[in-house]
Amino acid sequence: MVITEAEDLEVVGEAGNGAEAVRLAEELRPDVVVMDIRMPVLDGIEATRRVTAGPSPARVVVLTTFDEDENVYAALHAGASGFLVKDMALDDILDAIRVVAAGEALLSPSVTRRLIAEFTARPAPAAAPASVPVSASAPAGADRLTAITDREREILTLVGRGLANPEIATELVLSPATVKTYITRLLTKLAARDRVQLVILAYESGLVPLAAGAPKDRR
Repeated sequence: MVITEAEDLEVVGEAGNGAEAVRLAEELRPDVVVMDIRMPVLDGIEATRRVTAGPSPARVVVLTTFDEDENVYAALHAGASGFLVKDMALDDILDAIRVVAAGEALLSPSVTRRLIAEFTARPAPAAAPASVPVSASAPAGADRLTAITDREREILTLVGRGLANPEIATELVLSPATVKTYITRLLTKLAARDRVQLVILAYESGLVPLAAGAPKDRR
């Protein structure tokens, strides 16, 4: 109902389970799928993996209770471009959908540091890929970082710590436009779909220690 009332957003379909969500995504070709994790027939993680596997996939935002849901990291592995916490303000949920629809990853720095620090410490489920999804020709794990420059490595580290582009620009005394250019290069060189995958790679490669990503407060 909230999405329907937004003038610039349109609900083109609604699914009652994960299998139906996959079918409707293929049939209706939406820009964004808002995906619950816990659903009957097919869970949201596998549904996300299937929705994002096609040649022109929809972008997926997963829904989570956050503190109680241990599947968020697996959902990001499966190809989600971000996540919504179910108790978020309604306007923030709408803004999040717009961000993902515009091709960006939904990464609030404070939430990202907490989420990645918690979920990277847990082994991914057996069904999840061993690393961030990449093309068949791309190297895996830390080996992929050999393709990037020292400056790009610095920026990837800061992305992994949850810093936004303006914060990275301030940290490295660069212009925001220059930081954006570096991010684009990293996406290309590392065969990453979006910023979410850059964050995951920064942790999985050991570039960002878990302690560096975890925020001090738990609010």
